[in-house]
Amino acid sequence: MQSNQLDYLPIFMQMGLAVGFVVLTIIGSSFLGPKRSSVNKDKNFESGIESIGNARIPFSVKYFLVAILFVLFDVEVIFLYPWAINFQELGMEGMVKMVIFMSLLLVGFFYIIKKKALEWD
Repeated sequence: MQSNQLDYLPIFMQMGLAVGFVVLTIIGSSFLGPKRSSVNKDKNFESGIESIGNARIPFSVKYFLVAILFVLFDVEVIFLYPWAINFQELGMEGMVKMVIFMSLLLVGFFYIIKKKALEWD
């Protein structure tokens, strides 16, 4: 199956339409939107409670680590689904490649368990 540059035209048209819509919406809202400001509107507001202290309190690194690990193991499922659909067509070669892939993920999983990355203090 061969393709040429005309096959990509609908993709470029859709990208241009999406970028154009975003740009026009941002510019249009700046011209059409209200421009009233007051002391009450410029105040910080969070759940109706006056803010006390510094809002720049650092998060624990464990929070971000757990989020990144969740994404990592969630992506694993994305690779498992097409493999499971085409399991019979891939044969033994596909099985060996998936065993290598899963073993690498298990090595990483055991490493993060050894480092106690998932334990909350």
